[in-house]
Amino acid sequence: MTDPRQVYELEHEKPGRLMWKYFLPAFASMMANALYNVVDRIYIGQGVDALALSGLTVVFPLMIVFMAFGMLVGMGSAVRISLALGEKDFNRANRILGNAFFLSLVLGLVLMGAGFLVRDRVLQIFGAGPETIKYASDYFTIILLGTPLATVGFSLNNVIRAEGNPRIAMYSIFISAGLNIILDPIFIFGLDMGVKGAAIATVISHLVLAVWVLLHFRSKRSVTRLTAATFRPDFYIIRHIVSIGFAPFAMNLASSIIWGVMNTKFIRYGGDISIAALGIVNSATMLLVISIISINMAVQPIIGFNYGAGLFCRVKETIMKAIRYATLIAVGGWLICMLAPGVIISIFNTDSPELREAGTLGLRIYCAALPVVGFQIISSNYFQAIGKARLAIFLSMLRQIIILFPLIIILPEFWGALGVWVAIPVSDFAAAVISFILFRREIAKLECDMPVAGRRNPEIAPPPETC
Repeated sequence: MTDPRQVYELEHEKPGRLMWKYFLPAFASMMANALYNVVDRIYIGQGVDALALSGLTVVFPLMIVFMAFGMLVGMGSAVRISLALGEKDFNRANRILGNAFFLSLVLGLVLMGAGFLVRDRVLQIFGAGPETIKYASDYFTIILLGTPLATVGFSLNNVIRAEGNPRIAMYSIFISAGLNIILDPIFIFGLDMGVKGAAIATVISHLVLAVWVLLHFRSKRSVTRLTAATFRPDFYIIRHIVSIGFAPFAMNLASSIIWGVMNTKFIRYGGDISIAALGIVNSATMLLVISIISINMAVQPIIGFNYGAGLFCRVKETIMKAIRYATLIAVGGWLICMLAPGVIISIFNTDSPELREAGTLGLRIYCAALPVVGFQIISSNYFQAIGKARLAIFLSMLRQIIILFPLIIILPEFWGALGVWVAIPVSDFAAAVISFILFRREIAKLECDMPVAGRRNPEIAPPPETC
């Protein structure tokens, strides 16, 4: 039922080489995944108009909410499965997978029903004005229909990576995102369906992803297996999935709230053009920061497995390499944003000089503190990967709710739309400083000969590594 090759390399392969092996598929899949939203915006911005682009930007925070529930199940189950595999408890890993499927399907159905009940009101709250509400409603209505498919597909794809199959996880996203890229121009331009066509293409892509991952867990390629017996809900396992998955869930939910508040502030102080500029800046920075998130995804199964196995030297080596690489990438992304913001903005829209001006200024301010973002993201993920849910939740909430939210409320009262942009780098820097203090204290406790708290199978787990 399990493939010993994936388990062996997580335990014995050099951390640097293993990181590279996991990073490339994670980066490729994250880039492809980002295209779900970015390609839609490029096609809509170039083929319809700036108001349609504003409508899609209004929907973006709501899609983050759906993503948050997918991360709740996906990252929670992935971390628990990594720890279980490190402890050599393969039966428990299978049961975690079954409960992850059950939970993701139920949450997807609940989100779809709730979305239809509050659709128009929520769109108005998140910044849809009289001229953009139709575009936002048309797009969101169709996206809601595919919510259960998206939740199952993205949740379980995290498990594929956690069990030691990063390339298969990459192929999953490639197939889904590639299909979306092909279908977008067909529905938007060929069938003249506008934003509705973009939404239909996305839902079809989600369907293909869900089918693909379910077939994987029924195949011989999978380390963990999805069966009728493992599908039976176990609320003890569900509680443990939710406990560790709550950190990325809270982060994405907070992001949705923040983006909603930002939309309303930009509507008040800058109008629909500012909303469109925010959508472009978000897409551009998402592509820049995505490589850092890919490092997170790459090291999570490595850290989780080795922490569960008691190999603490490997844990420390992996996390320190991840911080160095993330910082280098963040500095490179910062240079691109500072030196060529106009080029980036023109990719999304070339018709509106006002949009170009607002987007160029916003991109430079938004990325001002990008060099410290790499460390902040990696250090927060460390607590999640080793199962320390409370610290992971605190660091996830720190930047967006504790620091950024008050700044977005206060600064625009003095500086208008500029205050919204300025709040972002200020919160990035403050969160990085606090994360450094907590991470340094925690990593100092990690000794190579420290026993593993809570190891449940010491007779089959390897002895702690010595430096």
